[in-house]
Amino acid sequence: MRTLKGPAIFLAQFAGDAGPFNSLGAIARWAKDCGFVGVQIPSWDGRLFDLTKAAESDAYCAEVKGTLTEAGVALTELSTHLQGQLVAVHPAYDEAFDGFAAPEVRGNPTKRQAWAVEQLMLAAKASRRLGLTAHVTFSGAFLWPFVYPWPQRPAGLVETGFDELARRWKPILDAFDAAGCDLCYEIHPGEDLHDGITFEMFLERTGNHRRCNILYDPSHFLLQQLDYLGFIDAYHERIKMFHVKDAEFNPSPKQGVYGGFQPWLKRAGRFRSLGDGQVDFAGIFSKLAEYDFAGWAVLEWECALKDAEVGAREGAAFIRDHIIAVTARAFDDFAASGTDLAANRRLLGIKEG
Repeated sequence: MRTLKGPAIFLAQFAGDAGPFNSLGAIARWAKDCGFVGVQIPSWDGRLFDLTKAAESDAYCAEVKGTLTEAGVALTELSTHLQGQLVAVHPAYDEAFDGFAAPEVRGNPTKRQAWAVEQLMLAAKASRRLGLTAHVTFSGAFLWPFVYPWPQRPAGLVETGFDELARRWKPILDAFDAAGCDLCYEIHPGEDLHDGITFEMFLERTGNHRRCNILYDPSHFLLQQLDYLGFIDAYHERIKMFHVKDAEFNPSPKQGVYGGFQPWLKRAGRFRSLGDGQVDFAGIFSKLAEYDFAGWAVLEWECALKDAEVGAREGAAFIRDHIIAVTARAFDDFAASGTDLAANRRLLGIKEG
């Protein structure tokens, strides 16, 4: 067994126009000061990272790694959440998601989708140059408007949506395979891949592609009332990344899992800072250790109540305290009797010959 790595932090929720959050070096030093030893970089944020340069230039990649090394942290993975979302967009969300794209392709769904695919291709090349073995993204969604079947879904609608989703992602998965990097979908409401069954439907249509994998984030499962510990048992072979994020679900007589169109503060299900919610992280870290998860434990901070920097500092300590340094021997080795095959046969009453 291997001890998983961490604590690390996803920088997307912290990047900003004011220091120390407006440059890679400064935010990396801040992360180190908070107690983190790794950072996960949002590839779309030009204040921190240039995806095109990273895809094309070993020198730029060396500069990025040097900046992080000087700050005392490692690069865990890159993220293309926003670009991945645009690989598949239902027309109902065209305007809402347009802001995720480069200005020159906004208002043109065809060009926007081609731009998103190219971004993922660049991310595969950048991951290879940076020596990374995993990458996180969103799947996008054709079917989310139809998630609750009223009116009844037309026959074949779901199958058609998943067929097209897999068709669009297959060349991207092949590019990540060529780069030696796992492509990990964050299983997330709003995406067509939002639970285990939908992941299986997609995986089957990719031909069980070896690079089609999962970023595990239990907060999204708790809010769906899904067995997030059992999910690890079912999919541990495909779980290659881990976001450590807490959540709570407090049903009331007035709202349930759908949230009643309320802001996060007033939702029955809401994200919380680590340790303030209901997720059983002791169970999660135990299962990941049992299944020999070799990746990083990465804080994704989202909370409707607590200050972000307080949540980050507390989160680093929380993750560090939950990482299990796995044992190299059995606890009862001291009682080993040193028997051999012949002795074992005698103990079992098995006669020779």
